[in-house]
Order: sequence, then structure tokens, then C-alpha cells
Amino acid sequence: MPTFRAPRGTRDLLPAERSAMLRLEAVAAALASRYGYRPIETPLFEQTAVFERGIGDATDIVEKELFRLAPRTDEGEAWALRPEPTAGIVRAYVQHGMQTLPQPVKLALIGPMFRYDRPQAGRYREFWQFDVEAIGDPGPAVDAEIIELADRFYREVGVADPEVLLNSIGDPVCRPAYVTELAAFYRAHADRLPPLERQRLERNPLRLLDSKEPAMVELNASAPVITEHLCDACAAHFEGLRAHLDALGIRYRLDSRLVRGLDYYIRTAFEVYPRDAAGQQSAIGGGGRYDGLVELLGGRPTPGIGFGLGLDRIVRVLEAQGAPTAPDPAAPVAVVVGADPAATAERLRVATILRGAGLAARSELAPRKLGKQLEAASRDHAHFAVIVGDELGNGQVQLRDLEAGTQKAVALDDLAREVARAHASHHHGTAPSP
Repeated sequence: MPTFRAPRGTRDLLPAERSAMLRLEAVAAALASRYGYRPIETPLFEQTAVFERGIGDATDIVEKELFRLAPRTDEGEAWALRPEPTAGIVRAYVQHGMQTLPQPVKLALIGPMFRYDRPQAGRYREFWQFDVEAIGDPGPAVDAEIIELADRFYREVGVADPEVLLNSIGDPVCRPAYVTELAAFYRAHADRLPPLERQRLERNPLRLLDSKEPAMVELNASAPVITEHLCDACAAHFEGLRAHLDALGIRYRLDSRLVRGLDYYIRTAFEVYPRDAAGQQSAIGGGGRYDGLVELLGGRPTPGIGFGLGLDRIVRVLEAQGAPTAPDPAAPVAVVVGADPAATAERLRVATILRGAGLAARSELAPRKLGKQLEAASRDHAHFAVIVGDELGNGQVQLRDLEAGTQKAVALDDLAREVARAHASHHHGTAPSP
């Protein structure tokens, strides 16, 4: 039994899973750059007030999921690990005067988030997200761009037929009247509300629509619908968003019960699910518009929209769908072996030459027989074995194509160039060209 284990609610990303995550991160970074979203990184922890003010103190995240820190020194600040990236990015936008830059400011972040809620199956206290934010554009065209970017990401990483759920949740002009009607509805059914929802009813009735309590599902199905209460501006924005999505060919499903679980959202709200898996614990990403958040965190009134896509959940979806998650990045192009088991320095020198030329190469450093070295190279799925023998004195080595079963002598000075050329032009089962 191991003496030490990873903290409860966390896990080690072993090579296979970390490789799968790295593939997703590479696709995310490439897409963000292609769409003009520039990279940003914020601290893993912030002043607690950044999240309490920005996310809302009646949300699940602040009520029971905020991962609070206890500083050893008395600095007069309360800190918490970031549970989501948007509030920290907006804080950085305000702090560094990004409102003076050409708008919108488009930013992307890929990294870990933290929540302290009780761990559940597939739900960890440390998890990874791909996040983009467009700050300074009131939309609706940029809303469509954000949703299309999310949809493209899922399709490029291999998620089969992702489903976008879409809603408008109004704004400070039209939402208050809706919230009043919603609160009256819930008060009429107070006897059916779980204890936590009764508390939330007085602080933020909209949160009840986002409740994960099973008892709320049936009740929420008959609750008033927010899209029937939109003001003209919100209705026009929603209509414009849908027109842009239709023009882009993005399929989506309207869900009038969808509200995002953070207080800063207005108007556009969306979530993405694996096809036929819609449910509160099944979302693999989502986002929305937050036109009041910059002002809440000390800036001038500025519109914004963004998304956060869960990389951990996407890996699980890909595995469940039987899709390839990632090739093994450690699989070498060539393994350097030798006829003399003790000649490890010679093998290491040849491998170093290949690595210096940008090729993935492993050197057999254990003093074992050539046959065992070649068996290990095959298990590593190497394309070539470079056999170091007596020919090295004449500046040559033997290059064996492990897939084609062919072998030839190659000058050491030409080895890296020949391996790179043969590997690039290789077709399974055929020998490299002479």
C-alpha cells in the first residue's frame, strides 16, 4: 500500500492521459491563434473578492466550491484558487488598462482550474479548460464567432457530432420583471424546494433554474420561460445571433431553461454536449455574454463574451466514443543499438547527433545483447534501428527499417538527413528509397 497518494479529488495525469491533453491543448492554441485570440496567463490564485464579486455569492462556485487558501503571513487579503478563468482575465483587462487598446481585445488561456466541492465520478478538484474571451464588442456577430470556434474545436479534436444548446437570459432591463415572476412561481411551490434552493430563492431566484437537485427537474419544467420576457433589444440581439449561426451553418438547439451558473452572464448563454447526452453533469463546455463584469471589477462599462471548454471531460468523451485520443509522443523515429553491449558511449553519441538534427531518437544504454536491444526498439514502435558496429571506424552505421525489414549501410555524416528523408517518405511495408 503506497504511503502517499494524490490529494483527494485530484489525480496524476499519467503519460497516456497527459499526451491526450497535450493534443487538445495544441489544437486549442492553434485555433485561438487562427481566430486572432492572443495568449494570456493569469495567476492560479486571486483575491477572493474577484470571484465573489464577479461570479456571485449565491452561485455553487462561491457557496461550496471555492478553493480558499490560508496564507501563512498576514497580508490582509483573502485568496482563492481560480475556479474559472473569466473573472481573472477581466481583472487583468482592467488592471493593465486594456480598455485603451483597439477593441475588442481577444484573449485565450489554457490551464488548470480548481473547485473544492465534493469529488464525484469524472469531476475533479483540479481540472483543465480552454478559455477564450472577446472583450469590447457588443455582438451579436462576435457571439456567433465564439460559438463557431467552440464547435470547430470539438470537431477538430474528434468529438462526434457535438450539440450546442442556446438561450438568451435577458439583461438588466428585462430580467428583473422575469425574476419577479419566477420568484412568485417558486414561492407558490415552496414546499417542493430543497433547503438550499429555499435559501437561494430570496437571494437569486434565477439560480434555481441552474439547480442540480433532482427534485427541481420536474418543477423547473413548468417554470416561466425567460425568452417570453425579453425586451426589444435582447430579442433583437438573440435574433441576430441566430441569423449569424444559421449563416455559418452551425447547428444548435434552443433551450429556454438553460442558464449559466455564474451571475455575470446576460443575453447569450450556451452549452455544448456530446450528442444525446444533454444533462447537467454532461456538458463539455459552455459560455456566454457578460456585459456588466468589467464594471463590477472596477472598469468602465464594457461588453464581453467568452467560453470555457473542459479538456478533462473531452478526453473522457473521446474515449467513450472510441476515438483516438493521441499518439505516443515518446515513440522514437530511431533507436540506436549496438553489436557491442558495452559500447554505450558510441550509441549515445550517435543518438545525440540525431537529436541535434531534430529527430526523436533513443539510445540503448543498457549493456545487453543486440537481439534484446532490437526487440526493445520494436516494442517502442520505432521506425528505424541504427546499428553501431565495426563499420563505425570507417564512419558508417547500419540503418534497419524495422517496418519494412530492410537494412543498408549509411555514412554517419549522412545519417540524420537519410533518416529524416526516409521517415518523411515512408509508406508502411515498403523500404526507404536507396
